Amino acid sequence: MRLDQPVSVTRPLKTLVKMLALASVFATSVTAFAAPVEIKFSHVVAENTPKGQMALKFKELVEQRLPGEYKVSVYPNSQLFGDNNELAALLLNDVQLVAPSLSKFERYTKRLQVFDLPFLFNDMAAVNRFQQGEAGQKLLDSMNRKGIVGLGYLHNGMKQFTANTPLKQPTDAKGLKFRVMASDVLAAQFDAVGAIPVKKPFSEVFTLLQTRAIDGQENTWSNTYSQKFYEVQSHITESNHGVLDYMVVTSDTFWKSLPEDKRKIIKGALDESIALGNKIAAEKDNEDKQLILNSKLSQLVTLSPAERQQWVDVMKPVWTKFEDQVGKEVIEAAVAANKQ
Repeated sequence: MRLDQPVSVTRPLKTLVKMLALASVFATSVTAFAAPVEIKFSHVVAENTPKGQMALKFKELVEQRLPGEYKVSVYPNSQLFGDNNELAALLLNDVQLVAPSLSKFERYTKRLQVFDLPFLFNDMAAVNRFQQGEAGQKLLDSMNRKGIVGLGYLHNGMKQFTANTPLKQPTDAKGLKFRVMASDVLAAQFDAVGAIPVKKPFSEVFTLLQTRAIDGQENTWSNTYSQKFYEVQSHITESNHGVLDYMVVTSDTFWKSLPEDKRKIIKGALDESIALGNKIAAEKDNEDKQLILNSKLSQLVTLSPAERQQWVDVMKPVWTKFEDQVGKEVIEAAVAANKQ
């Protein structure tokens, strides 16, 4: 070949173009068949509860709107983590979503203790007004420094007392052992009536009641029915003395790892699921109460206004005891929510 003869590069260029095209197809194929990102959603109650139905709806919506990209695995009934270790698991990224009762956040913020104060809210409408108001929305961000992001409130309902003896007056609870969540406020609530608070995981409550290791507990109609507590408790006092709600949370690390457009879709799916869960909670409150009464396994104890006021008078000093931790302005906002 002469040194001044032009060199043909057509064939090498065509080969290079083909190789690049094949590489692009291969990369696209790999992406198309990549495993979806798994979002583990762990909770401690049954699937037929408002929380259980909310979690299943969230799974349906995410997988419908982000097909092949995200997969939601739901673990009910403490299958994955119990209520005493699910937040630690969340921060370790062993699970990406949990929805503990508001009492469970005590070690991460004291301000959410407002929801444990006895006889603070008149009804669920007041609870909802507070949660959706400015003070309630600010509480969603109260654990940001601890790496926990609040995504929304989920209702369960108002709590009732159950025991193997009728509880009409505060003195009827004296000396009895009641299971409570890991909450200093709830412990103080039972201390106020001379009862003995016993902090135990939710998953152990039925056995503790069945074996008479404890005498009673407090819970919503939904949980009392789904967990069959009414089968091992002879009396339920309709006290409506407190609220049992949840906060759906994720870790700051996981939430920020999501692309902004995907995060928006996932949050939208969660908001819709929570709305469904809250609707179910309202419906199930009366339905499950009636199912318990129909069973005739547990007798309903109804308080007169004067009897209920006795409980209020004995327990209301708990507000003052925790005012500095919760914040006086937060308590005042909750009280104000009772007025439409």
